[in-house]
Amino acid sequence: MRDEGTAWCSMLELLLPIFGLLIGIIAALTGIGGGAFIVSLLVLVYAFVPQNAVGTSLTAIIFTAVAATLNFSRQRRIYYKTGLVLAVTTVPGASLGAYLTTILPPRLLGIILGAMLIPIALYVIADAGHRQGTEGKTSQLSGKSDSELVRSRDTMLIGVSLCFLGGLGSGLLGIGGGVLIVPIMTLAMGMPIHVATATSMFTMIFTTMSGVTQHYLASHISFEYALLLAFGTVIGAQVGAYTSKKVSSRNLRIFFGLMLIVVGIQIILKYI
Repeated sequence: MRDEGTAWCSMLELLLPIFGLLIGIIAALTGIGGGAFIVSLLVLVYAFVPQNAVGTSLTAIIFTAVAATLNFSRQRRIYYKTGLVLAVTTVPGASLGAYLTTILPPRLLGIILGAMLIPIALYVIADAGHRQGTEGKTSQLSGKSDSELVRSRDTMLIGVSLCFLGGLGSGLLGIGGGVLIVPIMTLAMGMPIHVATATSMFTMIFTTMSGVTQHYLASHISFEYALLLAFGTVIGAQVGAYTSKKVSSRNLRIFFGLMLIVVGIQIILKYI
């Protein structure tokens, strides 16, 4: 007869694709990868240590980023040249961040993770207000083309310098990096928000793969959990990418932003 604790754990594991579906939708809508939700879920519900939660989260995010990129590609919303140039710095940043998780104690990493979720949440909430006036009007947005951005030396210099921090946050916290990369693309590089969201998901493929390599070498990845989550996030990313131009997600972003604040506080309390 199966132990009740084992049966409960198995039931929780069966819920992973459902959690992944919801996270995938939010990830594609916001362009932030969904790692903040995945790491919080694994730490608080599945009792992962922060390092393993980060490595498993990044592994699942690879599938999310690929799925969303395929959909955004069909919508012609990705700046491929710009995304590849930015990946030049996000990749080493993610590798460094992943390496730091091997030398930071779990308690310290947990507190850092919880503290970082709060500004991430504030960005998601603030971004909801910013997008309210732009959703549904993407065809009217203006900005530099992909080729013009790449040829703009000053703009690209600012972008690649700041995106290193996005990659660092990805490898260290398992957040995908989009939460930093999207505002860098829009505020520092002048990209339209709908293009920045899509390009961020494209760049995230390379960023997360770099971080996953380091976490794999450090044995921080639970592939069973990552694949179960990815099964849901892939479907959710398609739904989110498809609806991003059709449905206002303002209230949804605000709700999840508030939820992230609560989760961040819970993680901090768990490790202090």
